[in-house]
Order: sequence, then C-alpha cells, then structure tokens
Amino acid sequence: MSTLKSEVISARVEPHIKGALQTAPEREMRSLANMVEVLVVAYRRTHDVPPRGVFKKTLPATKSRKQS
Repeated sequence: MSTLKSEVISARVEPHIKGALQTAPEREMRSLANMVEVLVVAYRRTHDVPPRGVFKKTLPATKSRKQS
C-alpha cells in the first residue's frame, strides 16, 4: 500500500465532457477518480510514455498507435 497522499485536482470542462466523465465510470463500476487514473495510464501507454509507479501487469491492454 502506498504511503503517499493522493493529490487533488480541479478542472473546468464543457458540459458534454462533464456528462461523459460521469457516465463512463458508471458503466465500468468505477469511481470518477479511478476512471481518470485509468484514462491517464492508458494514454501514457498508447503514446509510449512509461507510467511511473504502475506495474505493467496491472495496466489495461491498449494497442499502440505507433505505426511501423
């Protein structure tokens, strides 16, 4: 278990983005905070930016957008 405190963020978004941010976690039975974490980790993996402090086996499978 991590001994670091979680951080608080605040963001202003358009109403339709807020609606999507509320709907997506409900569909996956997640909290909004957890959904944001999953999205950030998936983005970093997709763009080959290794996430710090996240074990590879715990990450969702995402396909790289990099073309050979």
